[in-house]
Amino acid sequence: MARVDWRIQGIDISNCNCAWGCPCQFMSPPTHGNCRAGVVIRVDRGHFGKTTLDGLAFGGLFAWPGPIHQGDGHAQPIVDVRASAAQREALLRIMSGEETEPGATIFNVFASTYSKVHDPQFKTIRVEVDIDACTAHLEIDGVFEAHVTPIHNPVTGQPARAQVALPAGFEYDRAEFGTSQVRTRDATIPLSWDTGHAHIARLDMTGAGVAHSRAA
Repeated sequence: MARVDWRIQGIDISNCNCAWGCPCQFMSPPTHGNCRAGVVIRVDRGHFGKTTLDGLAFGGLFAWPGPIHQGDGHAQPIVDVRASAAQREALLRIMSGEETEPGATIFNVFASTYSKVHDPQFKTIRVEVDIDACTAHLEIDGVFEAHVTPIHNPVTGQPARAQVALPAGFEYDRAEFGTSQVRTRDATIPLSWDTGHAHIARLDMTGAGVAHSRAA
């Protein structure tokens, strides 16, 4: 069955309750035995078939009782309230992983681990981000707020820049790693931590996977 042609280019800001670095990036168990995450993606340029996705944002809240690959995860999809009916359907189909080659994107891989996907919410999503400074402020109206700051050297107090490249990764090619502070309000999946992992990445993804740079 032919898949819809789609592409999203923008910024991925992911926050989780693990220690800096997120053991999942290195095929290791989660820091606290479980995984909880809040993710926002800003689409600078994108399309799903003939439907443009430029300027929209989407993401969600996620929780697994153990390592992600063991399943039983819960997901709360959230889509930009400004999206039209066609754009909402497009973003939800991308997030479902249905329009992706098997194992090629984080959407497809994670979808196989969910036991519960809550009804999507349509909210105002605010994104302020500076990749080079590794800072971000995310707000999903009435539901979720996150602050991302650089990792700081415990001796000097100065920002300690850290990057990770995943040349065959299914989420990003290269990301800046930082610290996340997260809170939810009236959320189906409650999240709360003061010092967790964060990564900020420039995103270029299609149904065939991440566009990886030759340098990586």
